[in-house]
Amino acid sequence: MSANVDVVHPDKPKRVAIVASNPAVSKTTGWPIGFWWSELVHTYWEFVENGYLVEIFSPDGGKLEADKWSDPRDESNYSADDLLSLGFISSPTHMKLLDNSKSLKDLKLDVFDALLFVGGQGPMYTFFTDERVHKLATQCYEADKVLAVICHATCILLKTKLNNGKLLVEGKTWTGFANSEEQYADSYVGQRIQPFWIEEEARKLPNTNFIVSGRFRSFAVRDGKLVTGQQQYSGAAAARLVIEAVGL
Repeated sequence: MSANVDVVHPDKPKRVAIVASNPAVSKTTGWPIGFWWSELVHTYWEFVENGYLVEIFSPDGGKLEADKWSDPRDESNYSADDLLSLGFISSPTHMKLLDNSKSLKDLKLDVFDALLFVGGQGPMYTFFTDERVHKLATQCYEADKVLAVICHATCILLKTKLNNGKLLVEGKTWTGFANSEEQYADSYVGQRIQPFWIEEEARKLPNTNFIVSGRFRSFAVRDGKLVTGQQQYSGAAAARLVIEAVGL
């Protein structure tokens, strides 16, 4: 844990659970998919630098794999400038956190102040249809804890409902991966990547305010206890909003 002089109660650090996707295979592209490096690492960095304790979970637990293009060492150079992730990857101590992630069945919500779901290509398949993920998001929100969701993990907010039957995002302002970003990504690789587009679906929902900023600009929104980040460049901004909501 960072020795941050601004932490109010260093003997009682705040705690965050980061939830990442298990490895999967895209039914759209056939690629192996998982979490996105910057979304996990940049949020982790913000939290530990502010004295938070962080644990990493996934729906099934076990070894996690990142999307290839999110790796700063990848030959595509798509994420070559992500030095924070390169440092995390180069640290055996930190990589052990991903070699054996904890399962959601072992997540004790009452010991955490916030949950953060990170994106990547995996969540569109591994989170979207997993009732365990939706149930956890609902429990977190209804327990008056901070719920943060980034990038393609925001797909869960298209269907996560509260116990009263209403969508969690009803009456809320939130963000997620933009149509303009999906268009760019599809053009970059020369094919459609995602099974659906989050912004396109979000704008069909009644009584909710989905907003986006410019293409691939860092952008995060806090509406009460709900924090959302637009895409992979928004992890740090979302984490800062979580810290603003939870405190030090």
